[in-house]
Parts: sequence; C-alpha cells; structure tokens
Amino acid sequence: MKKSYLYFVVPLVATAIFAVFYIRYASGYEERLAMAEKKIKDDRDAKLREEARQREKAIADAVAATEKRKKEKAERDARDAAERDARERMGQERRKAQEDARKYADQVKRLQKDITETKEAIAKIEQDKKSLQDEATFLREFVKQAEANTQSLTGVIEKIDAAEKARIEAERAAKKSS
Repeated sequence: MKKSYLYFVVPLVATAIFAVFYIRYASGYEERLAMAEKKIKDDRDAKLREEARQREKAIADAVAATEKRKKEKAERDARDAAERDARERMGQERRKAQEDARKYADQVKRLQKDITETKEAIAKIEQDKKSLQDEATFLREFVKQAEANTQSLTGVIEKIDAAEKARIEAERAAKKSS
C-alpha cells in the first residue's frame, strides 16, 4: 500500500496543529492587540505626562530663573544706585573740599595780609613810640636846661638888678656927695 493516507493525514495533522496555534493565537490576538494598543496609549500618555511634567518643571525653572534675574537686577540696580550716590556724594565732598580749600587759602592770604599790615602798624607805632620817647627825653632835657637857664638868667637878672641898684645908689651917693 501506498501511503496515500499520508497525503491526507499529514495535511490534516498540520492543519490541526496550525488550527491549535491559530486558535491559540487568534484567541489572544484581540487581547494582545488591545494590550499593544493600550501599551502604546499608556506609553504615549506616559510620554505626554512626562512632557507635561517636564514642561511644568521648565516653566517653574523659567519662573524661578526670571525671579532670580529680577532679584539680581534689583540687587544690581540697588548696588549701582548706592555706588552712584556714593560717587555723587564723593564728588560733592570733593567740590566742597576744593571750595573750602580755596576759601581757606583766600582767608590765609587775607590773614597774612592783615598780619603784615598789623606788623607794619606795630612797627610804625613802635617807631612813633620811640620818637615820642626820644622827644619826651629831649623835652625833659630841654626843660631841665630851660630851668637851669631860667635860674642862671634869674641870677644874672638879679645881679644886673643888684648892679643897677648899686649904680643908682652910687649915683645917688655921688650926687649927695657932690
């Protein structure tokens, strides 16, 4: 005999094996397809959630960075304003110091001029005082000489008067005796 039944049985067995695998595969296919779709959807949702989370994180980081920049800018502006005020104050103080120096230099010149004038006045007063003392000394000497002259002249006048009286008496006596 020929193995003709093999022509029939082998395809039948192969079909049965195929059917078992097919049924097994087909029965889980919808589920696997649903699971694959669910997995894809879950992956997509997870990816979207992750992107949303990263977006929120990026927004939060951007807001934090913006706040940090605002804070740094405010600090920088405050520091710049303080430095500007300090420079302005230093400029004002420098100008005031220059004005004070100029004013004090003028005052020193004026005071030196006053000192010079005062020294000249003192020297003139000293010279006047010396000349007045010399004049007073001269006048005392002159008064002493004048008093001495007055006494000597008084003595001379008295001698002249005495001589005149003596002459008059001598003339009277000569007239009487004559």
